Amino acid sequence: MGVRFLLDGSVVELAEPDPTATLLETLRGPLRRTGTKEGCAEGDCGACTVLVGEAVGAAVQWRAVNACILFLPMIHGKAVMTVDSLAPGGKLNPLQACMAANGSSQCGFCTPGFAMSLHGRAIGALGSELPVADAIAGNLCRCTGYGPILEAGETVPRLAQDDGAVLAGLSELAGHAMASGSFEGRQWFVPRSSDELVEVLAAHPQARIVAGATDVGLWVTKGLRDLDCLVFIGDVADLKAIEETPEGVRLSAGVRYAEAHGALARLHPDLGELVRRIGGLQVRSSATVCGNIANGSPIGDGPPALIALGAELTLRSAAGRRTMPLEDYFLDYGKQDRRPGEFVESVFVPRLAAGSVVHVSKLSRRFDSDISAVLGAFALTVEAGTITAARVAFGGMAATPRRAAGCEAALVGKPFSEAAIAAAAEALKGDFSPLSDVRGSAAYRIEVASALLWRLWHREQGVAVSVLDVEAC
Repeated sequence: MGVRFLLDGSVVELAEPDPTATLLETLRGPLRRTGTKEGCAEGDCGACTVLVGEAVGAAVQWRAVNACILFLPMIHGKAVMTVDSLAPGGKLNPLQACMAANGSSQCGFCTPGFAMSLHGRAIGALGSELPVADAIAGNLCRCTGYGPILEAGETVPRLAQDDGAVLAGLSELAGHAMASGSFEGRQWFVPRSSDELVEVLAAHPQARIVAGATDVGLWVTKGLRDLDCLVFIGDVADLKAIEETPEGVRLSAGVRYAEAHGALARLHPDLGELVRRIGGLQVRSSATVCGNIANGSPIGDGPPALIALGAELTLRSAAGRRTMPLEDYFLDYGKQDRRPGEFVESVFVPRLAAGSVVHVSKLSRRFDSDISAVLGAFALTVEAGTITAARVAFGGMAATPRRAAGCEAALVGKPFSEAAIAAAAEALKGDFSPLSDVRGSAAYRIEVASALLWRLWHREQGVAVSVLDVEAC
């Protein structure tokens, strides 16, 4: 079986697709949709932004994505909208007309991506509740024309979108059979249920599991790697669940960050703010919470915060399920406790206990759409003025996301006081031996980790401490 998707109401069929060919290559190549541009080929600049739609109930859910790192099997059975879709017959839609009139387009190279991000927001795409500045944080304008672009987004806040024909087309494309194929000896699968996923991984235990491709995509576009067998899990219906209960929140493997934003923000506002700063909206509309965990990166944004909150991970294979504390999943750099044929099925984040003091801080070279230099997460339980429990976790400080044992020991049993914070901040300096890289020196990371603990203290005392204040420490 090949890949079939809708493009402006017409079915596009790719009989024998290369499973690591990107949507952008296909749009600009055989489909001649050259309005969509290639800028960075890694999902950072947004020049390649398109909208991908899928049926959710009786409606179409659109989301802005980076076509440069979206593999073709990931759009099987879906609808695609490009910048060329916005002006049929050459007549600009209201958003495009506004951008043209107010000087939003300068060199014009980035303009198609901005137009698609803003159009997605205008028609109610995933993340459309965000302010205009957040909606375009994943788009880069090298001519510094952000003022007019923001103005255009605010001038045209909502546009009517009739998705009746798209919904009908998606219904015709829908199928219950697993899509699969091969290309030059490389196999790919798009299972529709977790049971099918288990069967595929049992037969191909070394297959590369792909959720959003926000990391794996770069292995191909930048690393030029050949991936022999891929399993795409974006169509596994029973892995898209978000369960909010009195005990906590469970996020299944297919839940994207943009979809989890609300549930995590309801657990604690700092989690919502953290999610807002994970990549741009295009990245959050593709990347999954569990994929960020399974990937095992020492600078992944999600794991340190979830470790601090006591999250548990459930893994599944043909042999059954097993559950572990999230911090136990990370064994060493590039090594996780995931067996051949096994996949991360869900993560459970417990609700905060009464008397909890929580703080999550991300430090990066720029505020929006950047990789963490250091990410600190703190969860303290304070009873009658005494710290009775402490969970402190960091990313960017070791080969894996890791708890700070010395810092925690210095806090537990002590009054929640400036003296306790000072002792714990000093102890924290002995918990890690970070490396130096382009995002920060080892000395910087050690100092700023302690400064983040002080930031928690000052915030609890009602003192506002900005990121710039912390980075000056």
